[in-house]
Amino acid sequence: MTDVRTPNTIDLQGIMDLLPHRYPILLVDRVLDFEPKEWIRGLKNVSFNEEIFQGHFPKRPVFPGVFIVEAMAQTGGCLIMREFEDREKKVIYFMGIDAVKFRKPVLPGDQLVMEVKVLSFKGRICKMRGEAFVEGVKVAEAEFMSMLMDLTEETGK
Repeated sequence: MTDVRTPNTIDLQGIMDLLPHRYPILLVDRVLDFEPKEWIRGLKNVSFNEEIFQGHFPKRPVFPGVFIVEAMAQTGGCLIMREFEDREKKVIYFMGIDAVKFRKPVLPGDQLVMEVKVLSFKGRICKMRGEAFVEGVKVAEAEFMSMLMDLTEETGK
């Protein structure tokens, strides 16, 4: 489901139509733009109200790096899942994460912009490169591989 603002924007409901993730692990609030099969740019509003900040860290809240990588992967997942009509019967699993670098802490109140490019997509295996930015400054980057699975294969039913 595409938002009415621009043809290549996806709102939260559209994201939930593409991904199985839900609160508290859905980490993409909006897709800002994309080129099918090529790249995607998504947004995560980092709010102090998120449960993770109760323990990470109470005196100096920092958005966890693993959540940043997951946000980049979910953004990429939105791009890939758009390609499948029967996406409710599919799920994407991480296969590997490489070349991860965290450059600057992400704090409550930040808007995290994830830019993800498809490096290869052959069969059921997809390799992507993601970069995350706050106010135009790169805060993290990673390459990740994922495998698309049919839910019937995954569950054996």
